[in-house]
Amino acid sequence: MTDLLLAVVVEMRDGAVAAGQRYEDAVLGLLGRHGGVLERRVRGLDGGTEVQIIRFAAPAGLEAFMADPDRLALRAAVGDGAPAARVVEVRDVHAAG
Repeated sequence: MTDLLLAVVVEMRDGAVAAGQRYEDAVLGLLGRHGGVLERRVRGLDGGTEVQIIRFAAPAGLEAFMADPDRLALRAAVGDGAPAARVVEVRDVHAAG
């Protein structure tokens, strides 16, 4: 089984930073249902940009997370205030010492 490591860059919508942050808090809580783990979460000093490092036990976990009815309902509830996200598949790189 191959795990899947993702870097997710989340941009909050203008005028909806607080709503976007609440949405992210809620949906990240759903990761465990699908074999996902939030390894790291950092936020820009202005609160408008967030970077998340997420690992899934298998690629199918990401697909299941994206289709999760609770995640979809949360996204619909936040409407136009939903943040935009860019997802990049990444790998660990160890610096030579």
